[in-house]
Amino acid sequence: SLLKMRSLQLLFNPNLLFSRPLSTYLSRTRSHFFHMHSFHTQSRVVSFRYLMTLKEDNEACRHALKSGTLLLYHELAPLLRRSEGTCHLARFTCPDVGRTLEELGKGKELIREAVLLGCRETGVPQFALDVGGFDRNGMEQLCNGVFTDLRKAFFLLTEPEASLAAKGQALLRWHQTHGFCSATGQPTVRNQSGSQRVCPNSGVTYYPQMAPVVIVLVSDGSRCLLARQRSFPTGMYSALAGFCDLGESCAAGTADTPEWLISALRDLCPFELLDDAKWLRCEVTVVVRVGETLEEALRRELAEEVGLEAEDLRYSASQHWPFPQSSFMVACHATVSPHKTQVSLDKTELEDARWCSLEEIQAALTIRKPPHNPEAQPPGFWVPPAYAVANRLIQEWADERGLKLK
Repeated sequence: SLLKMRSLQLLFNPNLLFSRPLSTYLSRTRSHFFHMHSFHTQSRVVSFRYLMTLKEDNEACRHALKSGTLLLYHELAPLLRRSEGTCHLARFTCPDVGRTLEELGKGKELIREAVLLGCRETGVPQFALDVGGFDRNGMEQLCNGVFTDLRKAFFLLTEPEASLAAKGQALLRWHQTHGFCSATGQPTVRNQSGSQRVCPNSGVTYYPQMAPVVIVLVSDGSRCLLARQRSFPTGMYSALAGFCDLGESCAAGTADTPEWLISALRDLCPFELLDDAKWLRCEVTVVVRVGETLEEALRRELAEEVGLEAEDLRYSASQHWPFPQSSFMVACHATVSPHKTQVSLDKTELEDARWCSLEEIQAALTIRKPPHNPEAQPPGFWVPPAYAVANRLIQEWADERGLKLK
């Protein structure tokens, strides 16, 4: 049966036969793909299958680590470099990091603790490694970079690099906080890629998970509603969101929300609620509980926090958000009646909420980083950075509203 299983793996996943980095194969077959098929499509398929192989085959992953690139973190802060006035993630090869560790008088065995992030367009595997056990200043000098808090890095990196940095931090944090089996209390053992941990005693397998979170931008047709918590940076306003309670049924008027998304959320949702809703400094959000739909969560949140009744909901996008312990953000638009816009604020949750005109939103979207205001001046009005899905909701509303006025 083992031989038959191996044969099926080779049949449906021929990349298990790879003994070299994917980039080697891609470079050799590039001209063939251009003539026979779409190279872009084919390379992505091959890349995904190669990535699946690295997750499932420890030996293949160890081999890929030797030729892949490494992102370094220090206590979950990614290492950034500045060149030509812009910041970017610092990337290293395995030998580079090994030499750096040896210069600090440490062994290079730590490299084996790197977690697999994915593959670059060239097919080169990417890994993340936390070197928090080493001297921070010494690492920064040897690596010619600066370990930067991820929240600050979001304002400095491009969107693709910010996403990669967030994924690396989330995976590293998950391994740091899931070292023991919840059933037996015994240490768990990770595979080489870091895609899972297994308890040798109970046989239970643990996978990195995201906590579903919902976020909504409300509009009355001509304005949108933004709010802020006391924990927000001065002057920053964002979209609203809400948590799902156990066992409520689906509401009417929600045909725009795709069924596959609701089903996926039910599968992803954990069985406990993270009660503290103030951990996100860039969105007003709460973790989703098992058993309730997105529609119910958003409608109830609007009623509880700002005293409004949503009429229509429309799904927009989703995003991985690394705070506080890796969240799956689901972003939606909602409309309320222009005759029922009186806000009744829940002061225990929010510090303020305000209806904003298109002109105010357009001005806030031009601010690329937190404005600096002396204490004697009133705080400026700004919104979350471009990387945050809240910014996307606000930008979408501004674009749609602008088209209607033309």
